[in-house]
Amino acid sequence: MMIDKISGVNPLTSLTNTKRTSTTQSVKVSSDEITLSDEAKAMAEARMISQIADETPDVRSELVEQIKQKIQDPNYLNEATIASTADRILSAYGF
Repeated sequence: MMIDKISGVNPLTSLTNTKRTSTTQSVKVSSDEITLSDEAKAMAEARMISQIADETPDVRSELVEQIKQKIQDPNYLNEATIASTADRILSAYGF
């Protein structure tokens, strides 16, 4: 048995017969579009707000320090300051 030709195909012939073109063909590019539902937008916003809340410290230490310094000043605690603070606390609770 002699195997010296495979189906009469010469692989070099197929490479030498290729033609090169100097012009480029224009390719039509279609753009994809994504739309999000209002529910998905609301969920994304809720997730972002939750992440910001998780990253924000519960106590703002610089504000606490400023208030401590103000309270130590005897001139700071007067009737107007106490009344203003009480009004803010009541309004925060809806009274």
